[in-house]
Amino acid sequence: MISAPLDGITVIAFEHAIAAPFASRQLAELGARVIKVERPGVGDFARNYDERVDGLASHFVWTNRSKESLTLDLKHPDAGAILDRLFQSSDVILQNLAPGAAARLGMGWDEIQARYPQMILCDISGYGNDGPDTKRKAYDLLIQAEAGFLSVTGADGQPAKAGISIADIAAGMYAYTNILAAIIQRGKTGKGSHIDISMLEAMAEWMSFAMYYAYDGQDAPPQTGADHATIYPYGVFTTGDGKTMFIAIQNEREWAKFCAEVLGSAELATDPRFDGNSKRRDNREVLSAAIHDALSKLTQDELQGRLDSAAIASARMNDMAGLWSHPQLEARGRWSKVGSPIGPIQAMIPPGGLSDTQPDISAIPDIGEHREAILKELGFSEGEIAKWLRDGVI
Repeated sequence: MISAPLDGITVIAFEHAIAAPFASRQLAELGARVIKVERPGVGDFARNYDERVDGLASHFVWTNRSKESLTLDLKHPDAGAILDRLFQSSDVILQNLAPGAAARLGMGWDEIQARYPQMILCDISGYGNDGPDTKRKAYDLLIQAEAGFLSVTGADGQPAKAGISIADIAAGMYAYTNILAAIIQRGKTGKGSHIDISMLEAMAEWMSFAMYYAYDGQDAPPQTGADHATIYPYGVFTTGDGKTMFIAIQNEREWAKFCAEVLGSAELATDPRFDGNSKRRDNREVLSAAIHDALSKLTQDELQGRLDSAAIASARMNDMAGLWSHPQLEARGRWSKVGSPIGPIQAMIPPGGLSDTQPDISAIPDIGEHREAILKELGFSEGEIAKWLRDGVI
């Protein structure tokens, strides 16, 4: 087994909430050393979102394993000396502090580039480092609204937010991939890079289908609940025994097989009202009634059998308990255990992975768990560390 891809890379993460922690966790599990800098005493405020994981917060457990925790009061005069030594031996600074906070603390790109030319600096913010909205605070739901996501979700004019932090995740993934690209580029040029990730821009990219659908003033995709806004049939259906199934038809070949082998109504496929996706979309109400009538005569198991036989894509609606016990995840060995301040916790192995390496998954850190070890490694004396502890610097 060879070393992990990012072995030897050190990331200093001034992070909280979801976007930056999600990005840095991906880097950590590719082998990077991630030092999470937290406020003394309280840490990342996401530690206190809830107590769902045996007293730990669900969001924090998800995004913060495989890291080290260093507590540091960034506003204290003594913090500068600690940061300087950290940065001298590091490769990446990742931050999603409040708008303008990093620059006020001397971690703007001009200062970083001048003092640490090897450094890759990645800023994550709601709206980016310039423009009229640069100073606005941004949270996941607010970006879902600004990016138009809420306008195409829900049903009957009632928007519905995503049930997960989709804007944070989008920004975190773009930060992660851009940092990887910057590491590759530095290998060619020897110089660091500045990455400016905007949550709004990340979500706008993900909204591009809907934007193009509404191109040049055309109507936007309608709110259709769990159904696809522009492809039909593609969405939720109810079986005769009251179970929920999701069925997805992508092309005319599948549509013909669905009619003949699942609905038992081959003539529907050539009905001039339904012999093309645009026609099925425009006549959705009439077609929906016919489909639901046919499915009402089948149990979920009977419908699943017909769908599988016809090679029609489908899914049963899982809840979280069903996802934890999903047989496909179990069969592919996607579960592991990680340490934490309260003991071992079940954890999913990151998607993908390289054939000749293993993900570098390690424990969820307690607040400041590694501060003394990190500071000693940087060459600070026990006396200096003890004084900083007394003074609340760390």
